[in-house]
Amino acid sequence: MPHGPLMIIGGAEDKLRKRTILKEFVAAAGGPQSRIAVVPTASSLGPEVSGVYDALFRREGATEVVAVRPESREEAHDPERVAQIEAATGVFMTGGNQLKLSSIVCGTPVGDAIVAAHERGAVVGGTSAGASIQSSHMLAFGGPGSTPKQRMTQMAAGLGLVDAAVIDQHFDQRNRYGRLLMIVAQSPQLLGIGVDEDTAAIVERDDEGHQVLRVIGRGAVTVLDPARITTNAFEAKRSAPILASGVVLHMLPEGSCFDLTTRTLVPPEAQVSEEDAAELSEAGRDLRAMARDIAAADASPGALRRRLARRIRSRGDDPAPTPDDDPAGTAPEQEGPTR
Repeated sequence: MPHGPLMIIGGAEDKLRKRTILKEFVAAAGGPQSRIAVVPTASSLGPEVSGVYDALFRREGATEVVAVRPESREEAHDPERVAQIEAATGVFMTGGNQLKLSSIVCGTPVGDAIVAAHERGAVVGGTSAGASIQSSHMLAFGGPGSTPKQRMTQMAAGLGLVDAAVIDQHFDQRNRYGRLLMIVAQSPQLLGIGVDEDTAAIVERDDEGHQVLRVIGRGAVTVLDPARITTNAFEAKRSAPILASGVVLHMLPEGSCFDLTTRTLVPPEAQVSEEDAAELSEAGRDLRAMARDIAAADASPGALRRRLARRIRSRGDDPAPTPDDDPAGTAPEQEGPTR
C-alpha cells in the first residue's frame, strides 16, 4: 500500500473562514468515513485544544475524532492509545512545545504507530510543533534573526517521516531564517524546510518513490539546499556569525511543487483559460480551411480575404469593409489624377 500524504502546517492555520488546510486534511483522511486521532501532547491547554480540533474536524465532515494524549513515555506505551492510532485514517499533531512532543512520543509505541499509520496510507498532519516533528531532525528551540550564528538553536530527533530534512515553522512571521541556515550549515546533508503560518507543505510519494512537496495556503515554503555549501560552522566560536555561501534558495508559493528526493523544482503544468482555448480552436479551424482552399487552388487571395472577413464579422468583430469585401463591385472607384 502506498504511503499516505504528510501535511506540514506552519502554524496559525485558518480556523474561522475558509479553513482550506483543515478541509484538505479531512478530505485526505476519508471525509465522512474518516477517523481522526488528535495528538495534543505538545500543547499545555490539554482538553481545550482537543475540543477545538474535534469541533473543526467534525464541521468539515469527519465522523469520528478521538484525543490521544500521552503525557509521559510510560503513557506512550499504553496499548489503548496505540490501538486508537492504529484505527485512525488520519493523525493530527497540534502545536505547542516541540521538544516535549519529541521527548514523549519519539521511540515509543505511540510514535511507532504514527509512522506505521503513514506507511499504511493514512494522512499524518501537524501544525507548528506537530509540523517540526515530522522530519528526521527537528529544531528544539532557538531565537529569531536572519543571520546564522553559532549555538543559535538546538536539534532533536523527529519521527523521520520526511527523509533527510529539518523543518521549521512560523517561518517568515518569526524571522527564523538564521537558525535554519545555522542547522544546514552544520549538517549539509539535510534540506532545510521553513513553512509560513496558514501554509501547508503537502508531501506525497510519486510513482518513482520520490517525496514531492506541494504548497497550499496564504504564505510560502522556503527550502534551503546546502549540498554545495562553503561554511566555517566547524570552527566558528561561541555565538559568532557563520559563513554560509553557496546555499541554494527555493521560495515556493501556493501551487508550487518541489521534488525533495532530487532537490529540484517540478515544472508547473501549462494552463490555458477556457476563453483562450476556444479562440485558439476557432483560429485553428480557419487556418485549416484556408490551407485546404489554397491546396485545391480553387480560390484567389482576394476571395480568401473576403471569406476570413465574413468569419470575423460572424464572431462579432466587424471591421470596416474594403474593396475586396465587395464582390458586387459597388464600392466607389478611386479617381485618377487630373491633368
